[in-house]
Amino acid sequence: MTTTDSSQKSESVESVASTGWRRFLENLRESAIKQGRIFMQSRMAVFGLGILIFYMILAIFAPIIAPYEPFERIIADDGSWKSLHPPSMAHPLGTTESGHDVLSQLIYGTRVAMFVGLVGAFMVACIGTAVGMVAGYYGGLVDELIMRLVDILYGLPFIPFVIVLATILGGSIWNILFGVALLYWLSTARVIRSEVLSLKERPYIEAARASGASDFRIMFIHILPNVIPLSALYAAIAVGYSITAEASISFLGFGDPSLSSWGTMLQRSFVTQEFATSWWWSIPPGLSITLVVFGAYLAGRGYEEIANPQLREGR
Repeated sequence: MTTTDSSQKSESVESVASTGWRRFLENLRESAIKQGRIFMQSRMAVFGLGILIFYMILAIFAPIIAPYEPFERIIADDGSWKSLHPPSMAHPLGTTESGHDVLSQLIYGTRVAMFVGLVGAFMVACIGTAVGMVAGYYGGLVDELIMRLVDILYGLPFIPFVIVLATILGGSIWNILFGVALLYWLSTARVIRSEVLSLKERPYIEAARASGASDFRIMFIHILPNVIPLSALYAAIAVGYSITAEASISFLGFGDPSLSSWGTMLQRSFVTQEFATSWWWSIPPGLSITLVVFGAYLAGRGYEEIANPQLREGR
């Protein structure tokens, strides 16, 4: 083969790859526009998204919005801590038994919650979608091995698993994210696999395969844009699961003590036996957890209408 032929072949391969990625991005853009229009038609979904955006704004601008640092002790005029002061103009949500401002801890706790929720959801979507696509597309032995792995991981309880990690490695937010990444993608993978089993038999997939398209090209150019709504649906659900998981682990005392999170706020109010009497300390983080999980659920319902057109027809 001459140098000219080799050069022409290389340019041809690069041209095909470039065309494939352009088509993928175009399909993705068209799919996102169509899904966005459907999503915005659901008032319930928009309301849920609004809740999430509100807490994301709090998380981003926490240092500006919060009146105090989360562990800054508030000193009274007589030099003592402002311990368990009820809500007032100076402290809208009161103070803790250690003299910390509850509102400031709540706002900074939003950062931990949204970080865990969004990162956890991203990992669940990426891992579950990738594993489900591989299992569904290749089938056979590959599918069998992956599904047996999923069955095994289904048997691992999340909270005991993270507690063991915290005991060995110490309390850290990364232990919780590792548990989420390892155990929460399983449902996503099962659903994506079922969808890919159906999609790969469609005529346009058969035509792409007959034209010589590689497996990678078929999965990422033709199949992936069609399973993104399902992936986004389970990612939205995973936001709530991840935040609840972090709050649960922190409440049990296995979270990161150096971080102000909603779970540690609840845990501290419980340990000091002020959980019921100092309502301004325990209700705000519990209510925030409820609102964010509810918002993620409503947003997930909006994506469910995208993934399941029959729900739109029934409205």
